[in-house]
Amino acid sequence: MNLIENISLKPYNTFQIDVSAKYFLEFTNIDELEEILNSTVYKENKSLIIGGGSNLLLCKNFDGVILKNSIKGISIIKETENHIYVKANAGESWHEFVMYCIENNFAGVENLSLIPGCVGASPMQNIGAYGVEIKDVLHEVEALNIPTNQLEYFNNEDCKFGYRESIFKNTHKDKYIITSVVFCLNKKAILNISYGAIKDELAKKQIQNPNIKDISDAVIAIRSSKLPDPKILGNAGSFFKNPEIDEISFKEFHEANPTAPYYELTNNISEKQYKIPAGWLIEQCGWKGKVIGNTGSHKDQALVLVNYGNAEGEEIYQLALAIQQSVKEKFNITISPEVNIYR
Repeated sequence: MNLIENISLKPYNTFQIDVSAKYFLEFTNIDELEEILNSTVYKENKSLIIGGGSNLLLCKNFDGVILKNSIKGISIIKETENHIYVKANAGESWHEFVMYCIENNFAGVENLSLIPGCVGASPMQNIGAYGVEIKDVLHEVEALNIPTNQLEYFNNEDCKFGYRESIFKNTHKDKYIITSVVFCLNKKAILNISYGAIKDELAKKQIQNPNIKDISDAVIAIRSSKLPDPKILGNAGSFFKNPEIDEISFKEFHEANPTAPYYELTNNISEKQYKIPAGWLIEQCGWKGKVIGNTGSHKDQALVLVNYGNAEGEEIYQLALAIQQSVKEKFNITISPEVNIYR
């Protein structure tokens, strides 16, 4: 167990916020993790588990122990006539895992290309993009129960997935450490090109019969054109979730804003729900491209808050609060952070 004290966390969060941690421990397998959980430094301090640090806003120094999940490895655990089950350990880069699937012609995650972060965070957040979410491909999650030090297994239904939500983000928060995820992928691709941006990108490249690599390339091109590279400009991708509103609220909103984009949700049987793009709401409030001090809303995507070099976490947090307030005042809609905030 290699304990590091008073370490800067700037390299470990994509916002590039320069705060420090009192203690830092990295684990590369379950035995090392169990050793850490049984250690005095862990038991006597508060803790925070990180992977790629891509969905994290740190507003102050962390007076505790940071646990860096670096368990690597990808393996095929079983096959059927139509499906292949691939196990990826939690410390694997999500995008590199997607590229592995593309190279081996395993279909199902191509729409999720270029999402930052690690595999372990994917079920926690129920990450999604361009019509696909983790819940569509997840078979099983392996996680260590922190109080009991026992490995437990969660199937798709157990995870209680919602929009950027799971049991690991709410009722089981801080009770488990995800160690690996098994994905059920297709041997024969069932392509999802329902989003107009993907269709437009394929048309631009004159691709009429796309394969999963074509879809992945299209998604990478779209994301690269709209989202800043966190290695160059600190950010955590989309800062806010797209709000979902009920039918009564939607009618009021649509009457006042007839040209606003929206998506009717079909997974709620009891009553209709509508999703409004948070980026559009933020842009209409005049935030797109606006710079305040060392932070601001990105010029190409209002949904992305950025660190222009020397921003403190609290500075970005206050910007987020101001954006939330202006959207609420203008549209009577509440937008919630997708990013995990530690203050």
